[in-house]
Amino acid sequence: MGRAFSFRTVRGGLAEVLADHDLASLGDSYVNFAYSLALSVKRKKPLGVKVKGSVLAEALRKAGLRDHLGSRMSRHALADAAEALIVYAWLNGCLTLDESVKIMKKSEDAVEGVSELLATVRRRVTFP
Repeated sequence: MGRAFSFRTVRGGLAEVLADHDLASLGDSYVNFAYSLALSVKRKKPLGVKVKGSVLAEALRKAGLRDHLGSRMSRHALADAAEALIVYAWLNGCLTLDESVKIMKKSEDAVEGVSELLATVRRRVTFP
């Protein structure tokens, strides 16, 4: 997969990516779009939805990524971390939009879908 995004920078490690507010901002749009596509396919009609912060925070925990963050973090900060990691994987060619949609489409609920997406990302992303 190519290097189409000149604005992305090399990150030092997982903890740094999880704490990146700029990535989280872009990740918010990416996650909402991918999840909206997944639901649209499942329900066979176009939908636009927002993934709740509580869903993202719980998915981060279920994917085993909570331990990579500080102990006193709000649900909002955990949600941002999940969004940052997912979009980081996409920007770096470790995940495609189609894969994101397929992974989330398979799941019965949003927490399970995002958790599986995060687990997939964690297996694929490597750091220098």
